[in-house]
Amino acid sequence: MSAAQRKLGNVPCELTSFVGRRREAAETKRLLSVSRLVTLTGIGGVGKTRLALRVADDARRAFANGVWLVGFGELQAPELVEEAVASALGVREQSTSGTSSILQRHLHDQQLLLVLDNCEHLVDAVAALAETLLKTCPKLRILATSREPLGVDGEATLRVPPLPFPDSSRPSPPAGLARYDSIALFAERASRALPGFAITDDNGSTIARICERLDGLPLPIELATARLRAMTAQQILDRLTDRYTLLTSSTRGAPSRQQTLRLCVDWSYDLCTPDERALWGRLAVFAGGFELDSAEGICAGDLAPDDVLDVVASLVDKSILIREEAGDVVRFRLLDTLRDYGLERLRESGEYDSVRRQHRDWFERLASDARSGWIGPRQLEWVARLNREQPNLRDALEFSVRQPAENGSALRIANALYLFWRSFGLLNEGRHWFDRALTPAATADTAERITALHAAGMLAGAQGDLEVAHAFVEEGRVLAERSGDTSMRALVTSAEGFVSLFRGDDLAYALACFESAREVFHAEGDSLQEIWALLGLGLASAHLGDVTRAVDYQRKIQEITDAHGESVYRGWSLWTAALAMWQRGEHERANDFLQDGLRQTRRADDRINSAWCMQILAWIAADDHSPERAATLMGAAEALWQGVSSPAEVFPQLAGHQDERERRTRRDLGGKAFDTAFRHGSSLSFGDAVAFALNERPRPIAQSHSDNPSLSRRERQVAELVAEGLTNKAIATTLVISQRTAQGHVEHILVKLGFSSRAQIAAWVVEQGQSDQI
Repeated sequence: MSAAQRKLGNVPCELTSFVGRRREAAETKRLLSVSRLVTLTGIGGVGKTRLALRVADDARRAFANGVWLVGFGELQAPELVEEAVASALGVREQSTSGTSSILQRHLHDQQLLLVLDNCEHLVDAVAALAETLLKTCPKLRILATSREPLGVDGEATLRVPPLPFPDSSRPSPPAGLARYDSIALFAERASRALPGFAITDDNGSTIARICERLDGLPLPIELATARLRAMTAQQILDRLTDRYTLLTSSTRGAPSRQQTLRLCVDWSYDLCTPDERALWGRLAVFAGGFELDSAEGICAGDLAPDDVLDVVASLVDKSILIREEAGDVVRFRLLDTLRDYGLERLRESGEYDSVRRQHRDWFERLASDARSGWIGPRQLEWVARLNREQPNLRDALEFSVRQPAENGSALRIANALYLFWRSFGLLNEGRHWFDRALTPAATADTAERITALHAAGMLAGAQGDLEVAHAFVEEGRVLAERSGDTSMRALVTSAEGFVSLFRGDDLAYALACFESAREVFHAEGDSLQEIWALLGLGLASAHLGDVTRAVDYQRKIQEITDAHGESVYRGWSLWTAALAMWQRGEHERANDFLQDGLRQTRRADDRINSAWCMQILAWIAADDHSPERAATLMGAAEALWQGVSSPAEVFPQLAGHQDERERRTRRDLGGKAFDTAFRHGSSLSFGDAVAFALNERPRPIAQSHSDNPSLSRRERQVAELVAEGLTNKAIATTLVISQRTAQGHVEHILVKLGFSSRAQIAAWVVEQGQSDQI
C-alpha cells in the first residue's frame, strides 16, 4: 500500500506519547476483526478517545479507503448527526435524497473505518445512522466511544477501565512501580512538565498514592502532573487528599470515580487565579474551539486584550486549554469535561445568558464580515475561517432559532452564510437552518426575510427540489413587490431565472430574468449579485449553444473578479464558458478554459466546480479519442460528485451528453479496461485528480510490498511473545535460547519495523492478524 493510501483519513497525529493500554488496544483490534461495530465505553476522563485514535491509527493498513474521525462532542442537534459525518468525510450534500442516502452511496463499496467519538448525548441518532450504514455498506467498520453502548445488533463493547495503579500500602521500588500504566503515564507527562523528573525511592510512594487517589484516571493524572511546575508531588498529594475527603462526604450518591474526577477539576479550578477562573467559565461558551480574537471579543469582561492573551497562555500552561495549530493560525479548546465544568461555573456566576448572547452577536458579526468580504482578496481566508468556526456558528444559529425574539439574528446569520453553504456544497446544512428560521411566526426585517427566501429558493433549486424553490421565490416576489425595494425585486427576479434554468423548460425567460436583474445590480454597484446574474446568463447561453455570448459573460465576470481579487466565481465562470465552447466543438479553447478553471478551484479547495471541470474534460477526451484519459477523468469526477448529485440532476439537459460519452468510451476501451481506468480515477485524492486533469507529473507511488517488512520465522515467534507481554527472560525460557539472543531478536525486530518500543511490536502483531481476517 502506498504512503498516500496509508494517510487516507483525518485522524490527527499524536502530540504526546501513548502510554499503556496494550491489552485494551489488542482487544479492540481483535473485536474489530470479528465485529463491524465496536464501542468503547467508560466514564469521562478514562481515555476512551485516546485509545480509539491509537487503535484507528495502528489499523490504517487494513482499510484501503482510510480511517475517518467524526467528533460529536460539540454537536448538540441530533438531526445534524448525518451532516457531521458527511462533513468529516468531505462528502458535499446537494441531492434531495437525504444525507443518510448520500452517505450510503458514498460508503457502499468503501473499505473504511469510521471512528465516532463522544456519542453519549446523541446515542439514539448515532445508533440509527450506524445501524443503517452497517446494513448497506458491507465493507464499513465502526469504532465508537460513548459512556453507554449504542444498542445496535451485532455491536461488540469494551469497557475501558482506569489505568492500573499500585497499592500504596505495599511499598515498591521505582522499577516495580514503573510496570503500572498509571505510574508510567504520570512519569512521562511529569518529565514533559518538569524536564529531568524521575521516579525515585524518595517520591515513589507519594506518586503511587496520587495515582491511587485519582483511581488511575488518565485525565486527572495529566492535570496533576502539570502542577509539578509549581508544586512538589507531596504538595499535590496533600491538596488532593484534603479535597477528596471533603467531596466524598458531600456527594455520596455519585460513583467514586466521578467524585474523583470532579475533585481533580475542582482542585485545578481552585489553583487558578480569579481572572483565570472567570475566563475558564466564559471560554466554555465556545463549541469546537476558538481563536484569540473571539476570546477577546466575547470573554474579556474587564480584562484588556493583552491581559486576555496572558490569561489564555496561563490556562494553556496549566493544561486547562489545549493549543492547536490550524494552518497559519492558533486555536484553543477545552476538553469536554473541562468545558462542562466551565459552563457550570459560568451559570453559577450569573453571566451565562449575557456571555451566550455575546457569543451569538460576535459570530453574527463574523459571518456578516465574511459576507461583506466575500468578493475580495481575503475570500479564501474567509472560507478557511468559516470552515474552522462551523461548530460555533451552528451554536449561534441554534441559540437564535430556539427563541422567537432572536429570529432576526437567525436570519441574518443564515443569510450571511448562504454564500459559503452554496459555494461549497453544504446545501442540506443551509436548508436545515433556513427551514427553521423561516417559520410563519418569525418576525424579521422585510429585506432580511426576502433575502432569506431568495437563498432558500436557490438552495432548493440547486438540489432539484423545484416546487419548494418556486414557493420560496414566489413568497419573496410578493414581499418584494409590496416593499417597493428595487434591489429586493432584482434579487427575486434573479432567483426566478435560476429556478427556470434548473427546470430547463424556458431558457429565454431565464435570460430575460438575469438581464433585468443584472442591470439593477450593476447600477447599484452590487458586484456579488451582478456576478450571480452573469453566471446565470453564461449558463443559459451555454445551454442554448450561444458560445459568443457565454464567453462574453465569462469575460465580464473575470473583469469583476480580477478587480476584487476574487477566486471562486472566476473558476465557476470558466467552466460555464468552456461548456459552450465544447458544445460548438472548440475543444482546444474549452480545454484551456477548463485548465485555468481547475487551477482556480484547486486554490479554493472547491471540489464541486472541480468536478464540473473534470466532467467536461472527460467529454473532450472521449470526443478526441483518448478513452483511457476519458474514463479516468469520469471516475475522478464521479468520486467528487458523490454526495453532491450529478450534472444530470442539476441540469437535466446534460444527461444525454454524459450517457453518450460513457457508452462510447466503454466501447472504444473495452469494458474491463474502462472499469480499471474508472476505478483508478475514483481512487485518486483530490490533489492527484486535479494534477492528472492538468497533465502534471503525478507523485511517485511506493509499492505495497515495502509496507510489510519481512520477519524471519524466529523473529515472528519472538514478536508474538512480545505481544503476549513476555519479557526477554521469559521469551528466552519459552524458546530455549539465551536471554542475550532473545534481546538481539527484539532489537532486530524494532529496526526492521522502524519501531522504538515493545508496545509498537505488540500492536503490529495484532494488526497483522486483523489484516488477515478483515
